[in-house]
Amino acid sequence: MSKFTKFLMGTALAAVMVVPAAAKDLERIGVSVALLGNPFFVATVKGIEDRAKAINPNVQVTAVSADYDLNKQVSQIDSFIAAGVDIIMLNAVDASAIAPAVKKAQAAGIIVASFDVSAPGSDVTVMTNNVKAGEEACQYIVDQLKGKGNVLILNGPQVSSIIDRVKGCQDVLAKSPDIKVLSSDQNAQGSREGGLSVMQGLLTRFDKVDAVFAINDPTAIGAELASKQLGRSEFFITSVDGAPDIEQALSTGKSMIKASASQDPYTMSGQALELGVKALNGEKPAEPTVLLDPQLITNENVKDYKGWTAAR
Repeated sequence: MSKFTKFLMGTALAAVMVVPAAAKDLERIGVSVALLGNPFFVATVKGIEDRAKAINPNVQVTAVSADYDLNKQVSQIDSFIAAGVDIIMLNAVDASAIAPAVKKAQAAGIIVASFDVSAPGSDVTVMTNNVKAGEEACQYIVDQLKGKGNVLILNGPQVSSIIDRVKGCQDVLAKSPDIKVLSSDQNAQGSREGGLSVMQGLLTRFDKVDAVFAINDPTAIGAELASKQLGRSEFFITSVDGAPDIEQALSTGKSMIKASASQDPYTMSGQALELGVKALNGEKPAEPTVLLDPQLITNENVKDYKGWTAAR
């Protein structure tokens, strides 16, 4: 064998060694969200679908609602595993108990990408800085009340996002000794119906309320409806999401809801999918959890608010 032939063979071998492995095709995605009745989660699904189809126009995206039921979500994950999806996009309904299901999916070779809330062991997570969202919404309450008054916190399902929002709110309120939190442990289920029901009960118990923090916009809308039904208008409401309904309410200035710490569900879930696809191809993220900053939207600045990237 000539030296020239050896050189060519060596060059060819080197070329083969530096060629990266073929990217894995993104063919099937399973999406489990807490509640598809909430416009926020509808927007997250849209964000996932759009990003996925930009990668592969023929990708199959199956989205289901867990309805804040842990057993139902675990069953959904089992179904995704059986279907052989490439990525499970997870909006966990329990901050810790979902861990075994996550491990089971990963053991089957499936990437788990979490969005909006954390899930133990997920390959990637993208969510709003929910502590900051709670802080901003409740700092508005402190400022408007000048550090004195009675406040209700309408809580929700104990997922990480809601736990963090309530913590942020409570930390801010605790700095004002003349603010009294009348209630903070009532689960309004993160829904309009739950907000209505819980608020009716609380207004029956408490004669004087100065402000209300609701953990999301649907809860706030339900709370406002309960207030109107009972003829109570002495207080105002803040929340988290910056949803289209709240954007419109803030624009009119006639709603009891005066501020909302905004999120962008479409961008959030789309970014989580992108990181999930990278993980599918062996690229570990520099930071497994990405936190997105909220923006407090009020009547004063809503005209400059660009709203959610994707409408409901």
